[in-house]
Amino acid sequence: MTGSEKVAYLKGLMEGMKLGEDSDNGKLFHAIADVLESMAESLADMENDLDELSEELDCVCDDVEALEECVFGDDDDDDWDDLYDENDPDDEEDEPQFFEITCPSCDKTITIDEDVLELGSVQCPNCGEMMEFDLYDAETDEDGEDE
Repeated sequence: MTGSEKVAYLKGLMEGMKLGEDSDNGKLFHAIADVLESMAESLADMENDLDELSEELDCVCDDVEALEECVFGDDDDDDWDDLYDENDPDDEEDEPQFFEITCPSCDKTITIDEDVLELGSVQCPNCGEMMEFDLYDAETDEDGEDE
């Protein structure tokens, strides 16, 4: 039985009990029945909207499946996992690396990126001192050989 049918049943019971709108109790019960009827109609509308939304979502899912089949050639879900391999260095985007450097003049720490480091020098924004970097030392290991 739907919500609207249950409210109609309650209204029938109220009429059978001769609860007219002229008594205080009758007014209360009729007001409650009206609220219940309104709620039942709203709930039925929401259920209809949900059914329509569910049908549209099914259509979107079908479209996505068709697109997957066009792109990957089959319905195998493992294809998604093959797109990105965490251990493949070619899959990693070039994320900038940052380095902290302490100025020898003012002892303030500044952060620079790899591009500035490759320039070989930078001016301290705090005191104006020019700081130079020797990248050759950073690219060799302890034995003095290139890595």
